Amino acid sequence: MTDHELLEMAAKAAGIADGDVFYDMDSDKEWNPLTDDGDALRLAVKLELEIRVFNGRAHATALNVRTIEPLTNDPYVATRRAITRAAAAIGEAMP
Repeated sequence: MTDHELLEMAAKAAGIADGDVFYDMDSDKEWNPLTDDGDALRLAVKLELEIRVFNGRAHATALNVRTIEPLTNDPYVATRRAITRAAAAIGEAMP
């Protein structure tokens, strides 16, 4: 799945209108939880994700979804990606 597809499905799970560019619910700021810590945290809270970082991996878990990303040079990148992937899996399962 491409990053754009991840964002589309994560936006669906978060209840953000679909389109080529997603915006935060309360502003005109572009929404991108893959690159913005605040967007990723708000997404994790909205979807009630459990986030854990240990043993060189970032884990995001909710419902029947669990994603794991290996930590590389930047553990924040891996954590944001784990959150976004979990949200995308939730969005993909939605009707």
